[in-house]
Amino acid sequence: MLGNTPRELPLRIGFILIPNFSMNAFTSAVEPLRLANRASGQSLYEWHLFSVNGQPVTASNGIALHPEGDLEKANDFPVVVVCSGVDVQKFVHKAAFSWLRHMTRKGAEVGALCTGSQILARAGLLDGYRCTIHWENLASFAEDFPEIEVTSELFEIDRSRFTCAGGTAAIDLMLNVIARQHGHELAAAVADQCMHERIRDQHDHQRTSLPARLGVRHPKLLSVIEVMEKNLEEPLSRIGLARDAALSTRQLERLFRKYLNRSPARYYLELRLNKARLLLVQTNMSIIDVALACGFVSASHFSKCYRDYFGRTPRKERGLPAEMDAAPIASASS
Repeated sequence: MLGNTPRELPLRIGFILIPNFSMNAFTSAVEPLRLANRASGQSLYEWHLFSVNGQPVTASNGIALHPEGDLEKANDFPVVVVCSGVDVQKFVHKAAFSWLRHMTRKGAEVGALCTGSQILARAGLLDGYRCTIHWENLASFAEDFPEIEVTSELFEIDRSRFTCAGGTAAIDLMLNVIARQHGHELAAAVADQCMHERIRDQHDHQRTSLPARLGVRHPKLLSVIEVMEKNLEEPLSRIGLARDAALSTRQLERLFRKYLNRSPARYYLELRLNKARLLLVQTNMSIIDVALACGFVSASHFSKCYRDYFGRTPRKERGLPAEMDAAPIASASS
């Protein structure tokens, strides 16, 4: 349906709002639909808001929206979109999961914005489908659902499932849907109204480029950082990093000191600790497994490094009282 002109107009879309949903992703999805109606002079799309219990839902920015009703009121919608955001791992609602499965059995197309892919996965609706999710949640999603094919694309449309990384990527998802259903000319007119410079396709990067993120353009330094980001579970040695970039270890040290004001080892450690924090707050992985996934040789070393960097232990990060077990876990580099 998302790839073809709908049989009936307007195409009715039900947005399911989950507590702490991303307002950015939600409005980025709705506004292109509104503008498509305006630019075409037709009622091409119609959207309605629902929540699990029909009560107002507060977004992560503190603004509450008032839905039209609970999930039962959305039973006859051909397209359903789950909108979530931070703390999605805390949403456990068997009735909602069951309702989503019921909608797919009825033939509805089901999608998700931002972290909503987590909810679809927990409902068992992404088995055998490609999906994407916000870059900050990619590692935790892959750990929680290793059997599901998750990508770092801006959005994925795979048969009757569609997922989006969130943020302004939702604009591009909807612009691509509008182009498929009603032509590129209309989609371009909507993009102009949004002051969206171009319609990104699904293969565009979620994150800003490394040079933009770091304010650095030295090619060899950037190549080393790219290698670091791809090897967090099994960190590479300083000698190996330098050799791969055709640098001496002294040159490598100088580049990091000059442009990032820290040693390569310190920068690498910070990357691993930041990944560890995401796994701690987004998954139910044991602390030992988090340490292992981020390349630490022992739980005690991980705890010390984490406390030194964040000012709290991994257990305190999760609100747990006791100190973590300090047993060695692997022979990975630290």
